[in-house]
Amino acid sequence: MEENFQEMLPDVVEDIQQAFTWQEFAVGIGIFLLFLIFRKVFTTYIFKFIIAVSRKAPIETLTNVLLAFERPVRSFFVFIGIYAAFVYYPIEAGTEDFINQLFRTLIIFHVAWGLFNLTAPGSSTFNQIGKRFKIQYDDILLPFLSKLIRFAIVVMALSIIASEWNYNVSGFVAGLGLGGLAFALAAQESLSNFFGGVVIITEKPFKMGDWIKTPSVEGFVEDISFRSTKVRTFEDSLITVPNSTLANEPIENWTEMGKRQITFDIGVHYDTPSAKVRAAVSDIDAYLNRHTDIDDELIIVKFNSFGDSSLNLFLYFFTKPTGWVDHMNIREEVNFGVLDILEEHGVRIAYPTQTVHLQHSAEKADIHS
Repeated sequence: MEENFQEMLPDVVEDIQQAFTWQEFAVGIGIFLLFLIFRKVFTTYIFKFIIAVSRKAPIETLTNVLLAFERPVRSFFVFIGIYAAFVYYPIEAGTEDFINQLFRTLIIFHVAWGLFNLTAPGSSTFNQIGKRFKIQYDDILLPFLSKLIRFAIVVMALSIIASEWNYNVSGFVAGLGLGGLAFALAAQESLSNFFGGVVIITEKPFKMGDWIKTPSVEGFVEDISFRSTKVRTFEDSLITVPNSTLANEPIENWTEMGKRQITFDIGVHYDTPSAKVRAAVSDIDAYLNRHTDIDDELIIVKFNSFGDSSLNLFLYFFTKPTGWVDHMNIREEVNFGVLDILEEHGVRIAYPTQTVHLQHSAEKADIHS
């Protein structure tokens, strides 16, 4: 094989010499190297200077665009050098048209590359959009929009490149439409889950980390995808719920609570004097109003009703902390506080009892007499 290569090498050199002289070849190489040097100077000094100047502007859009196009620009300088070197050579008209067509394709590719970087989920552009519209980055909305826009950029770039090379783009798009219709008919359930995910993303009934309760699941949201939502239950199991199910169910978001309710009844003995009941109700109400973790907007402590076996006191109030552990700690503290107040006033808590009154009949009394 080496012998064949050695035999072919003189012929290749002769063809090159016939196409252009060694001087022209050296000038072409020099043009290419000149662009490589200019690329190095531009990316090392000029580009950094432009970035530094743009960061002083009140709007960071220009800086974000420059950073997104940094790598495409570096790559494009190489292709500009190759293009300029080929244009310098005396080439045939057909070959020149091909090179021009290829160069235009490279321009489209590098522009799409820069836009693809600009719309990345972690780019500064999307972070600014999130801050402007008060959207937290850990939400699913920004990554969803990023993927959607990047997909559109790729499709548009491929369509323009295909059109540049004289492919029938309209027929391709029509084929995609028919294929999409067939796919939609064959995957109705998957599409239903996808659009359910779109509803969840746009309406935002919950976000990752929220504690939700629905007829089908209760727990903390760990992940939201296009098809399903993953919920970590209180038993520490992970449940994957189709988005179409969640989108059609009532969703109770406990994380959005501003305060958390506590309500219960206390039954006291019927033989408790009314003065003691009144004093106990007043002191419990005052205790709850003084408590720093109890919301004072609505506190109800009332002698509510006469039960079958007790006098019923009704308590209704809210805790400021909404977390489960904090809420339970406050509930326990209030229970002990109420017990102390009842003990101070000598009020005993009743338990369900029945009193049976027996009366001897007159005839029985006569017999014993």
